Amino acid sequence: MKRFRPGVWLAAAVLVLLVLAAVAPSLFSGQDPLSVDSAQTLRPPSAAHLLGTDENGRDVLARIVHGTRTSLLLGFGAIAIALVFGGLLGLAAGLGNRIIENVIMRLSDIGLAFPELLLALVVITVAGGGTANAMLAIGVANIPSYARLVRAQTLAIRSSSYVEAAHALGLSGLRVVLRHVLPNAVKPVLILATIGVGTALVAGSALSFLGLGTPPPEPEWGSMLSTARNFISRAWWYGVFPGAAITLTVISVTVVGRALRLRSEGRTSW
Repeated sequence: MKRFRPGVWLAAAVLVLLVLAAVAPSLFSGQDPLSVDSAQTLRPPSAAHLLGTDENGRDVLARIVHGTRTSLLLGFGAIAIALVFGGLLGLAAGLGNRIIENVIMRLSDIGLAFPELLLALVVITVAGGGTANAMLAIGVANIPSYARLVRAQTLAIRSSSYVEAAHALGLSGLRVVLRHVLPNAVKPVLILATIGVGTALVAGSALSFLGLGTPPPEPEWGSMLSTARNFISRAWWYGVFPGAAITLTVISVTVVGRALRLRSEGRTSW
């Protein structure tokens, strides 16, 4: 039954605000997230500092707002990497001969045998820490999943009637792939990838929490949580608000992603 879902619009509004914070953080906070003030160390929320300050007297709100760009980049960038390379591998497996398909799928099985975060840690060990390497590590860890999804879609589409009709009309194999197979194989995977952004964002925050992601003093939600755990008994706000930002973002991304999936299946309306 189709019905209006206000929760979806609320989640979408949260994502719009997050994108605005990533693009123009000055709209939400005019303070410098790197400005140290020893006289304001671990101050609770007040009119001067709405979300309090950290151990160096830096404004927590400013650091959360300016950390939005890095946190979103980790989530969306990692999924973009996984989608591009996983899509290419899945397409090759679905269109190639049995040897190519078996090689790609067996490699995917090996990748899927490891938890994504563990596989990301392996990549980080080889490539080193940092925001870019953390994004790469999470993306690589997700490639096997998207390769299998795209392969399954490709196998279903290549035997469809409209692809057979395109071949019968004399279209070249490359044109058939670009015009019919690729768009129809990737479209449903894109919707599922939206949900995967939330998982990737959590993984990026986890790597930063472990000290393998964004290095200090750059603001990032996971690294803020890592430092805040040392002051949890003295400054509850220091860890609560970055954690709330991660939770709210993941919930919003998941809600919007699931709504897109249901809408694509004709099972709901906005």
